[in-house]
Amino acid sequence: MNAPFKPESLPEWRLDDLYVGRDDPRIETDLASAVAFNTELKALEGQFVAVRAEPKVLGERIDRGIELYELALNKLWGVGAYASLAASTARDDAGWAKFEADLRARASQIGAESLYFTLELNQLEDVEIAAALKAHPAAQRWSPWLRRVRLSRPHELSAEAERMIVDRAPATANWSRLYDETLARLTSKVGRETLTLPDALHRLSDPDVGRRKAAAQGLAKALEDRASVLGLSLNTLAFEKQVEDRWRKYETPAQGRHLANEVDAAAVDAMEAAVVEAYPRLSHRYYALKAKVMGRKSLDYWDRNAPLDAASPRVYGWDEAKSMVLDSFEALSPTFAETARGFFTQGWIDARPRPGKQSGAYSHPVTADRHPYVFLNFMGERRDVLTLAHELGHAVHQTLAAPLGTLQADTPLTLAETASIFGEGLVFERLLAEATPADRRALLAGKIEDGLNTVVRQIAFHRFETRFHAARQAGELSVDQIGGLWREVMAESLGPAVKLNPGYEYYWAYVGHFVHSPFYVYAYAFGNLLVEALMEKRREDPAGFTPKYQALLAGGGAQTYVEALAPFGLDAREKAFWAAGCARLERLVDQFEALVD
Repeated sequence: MNAPFKPESLPEWRLDDLYVGRDDPRIETDLASAVAFNTELKALEGQFVAVRAEPKVLGERIDRGIELYELALNKLWGVGAYASLAASTARDDAGWAKFEADLRARASQIGAESLYFTLELNQLEDVEIAAALKAHPAAQRWSPWLRRVRLSRPHELSAEAERMIVDRAPATANWSRLYDETLARLTSKVGRETLTLPDALHRLSDPDVGRRKAAAQGLAKALEDRASVLGLSLNTLAFEKQVEDRWRKYETPAQGRHLANEVDAAAVDAMEAAVVEAYPRLSHRYYALKAKVMGRKSLDYWDRNAPLDAASPRVYGWDEAKSMVLDSFEALSPTFAETARGFFTQGWIDARPRPGKQSGAYSHPVTADRHPYVFLNFMGERRDVLTLAHELGHAVHQTLAAPLGTLQADTPLTLAETASIFGEGLVFERLLAEATPADRRALLAGKIEDGLNTVVRQIAFHRFETRFHAARQAGELSVDQIGGLWREVMAESLGPAVKLNPGYEYYWAYVGHFVHSPFYVYAYAFGNLLVEALMEKRREDPAGFTPKYQALLAGGGAQTYVEALAPFGLDAREKAFWAAGCARLERLVDQFEALVD
């Protein structure tokens, strides 16, 4: 029997341990502290290069300089996180929009005063920094952060040009704000109902095909009506990126993201090639099987995530979802479960969908001297239970890495999705273990679809971005041109069993990563396939796996993905690694096919 689902009883977070409102005097106090730390750091300008021949003095100054830099960021990012968190649940509130935008501009100006710091550090040679850290051992704690800073050395501009980019950032960010507010206000007419974007996307999983079709077409019309604004935002931000990339001498639009992730382009290309090569064995094959189960020759795009039959899907209550996630985490390690439990008891989760709240889900780390907050739109579906596990995986990861400090707890995207996808995997294993034979096929279908959405779909998104940014070099793309690229890439990934009916060409418009974090999406596929390998290692040696896995998470951004995976005997730079991950997903399709036949 379905558990009662009462959206009004879902939790909303409490942000008062950050600030109690826009007028909280602690906001101005913390901004003043950031100014003070940056002023002290600013006074050291020129004094790093000046003592490059004195290793002990240089080491002491590097140690104090990075400490001041982090202290200032803790204050700025703490206030910025509060603005972002509060505004994300009130995108229809002009007051919060203004507060967030004004604060972003102020923080940008304050932070710009320390802009010289990393530029000056990168004027030093590797041997000079190595000698300084050896002469002042206390500074060695910053070695991983210095390694990451120096990756950008060949692409840095003059101090004046870097300052100009920082000063322009708030204005550039307004295009993202326009995009967010447009989607937050989006409603679609579906019969007598008016659906928000989260409501419409949720309806695409409805067991009734008529309701799915109506929601899909209503959403397509709503996106079409706003496509000119959303397309202009995407075009403008792509052009801004294009200009900056040209000045920084990046060879490809994705190179900056690769550097931030500390991953070789060749590794990403190998992953993309392995996934695209597997399209026919994964998505093409699965959607053909799903159509067969549903008694269809092909699926309409609104059937892609539909239940296999018209029966109402299982609905999970909040308490049930909470117990399922915590019990799954407990089976891995009591530390994981206890860390996650605090988010429920302390009011650090916002789960209730409501007007003005943006779509999607995330775990915001805030700063290492605070705690993360978890954001999602819980609708009671199985996928929502897995999303809860996903975001709490992030939150546990962020908490375990916090002792490293804000600068080094920050994890490259290649590892950032590891704990989240692993958390989903733990919950799925529990669901499958408790399933009746009749439920097993539906659970396998859900797991496969989650894998396809995380691997195949995200690689398709990456290919769409790659083609869009390449085409943008020749000039602005019309909405029709963007839609054409979208249909072409998605048809390639979904295969002949899925029809991309009229209206689907506008569905690129709600994918926020294209606007907020260009070339972020491949990290989901990276993380999923990496987790498949880690889950296999856990099955081989459960007792030995947990301490190594906990060390990986606690390492935050202090390790490269190569270093983090070495204790498990894994090397993600090899194409065979990615092909093996695809093969594990293919085995699930094999199991599903056996149940179909």
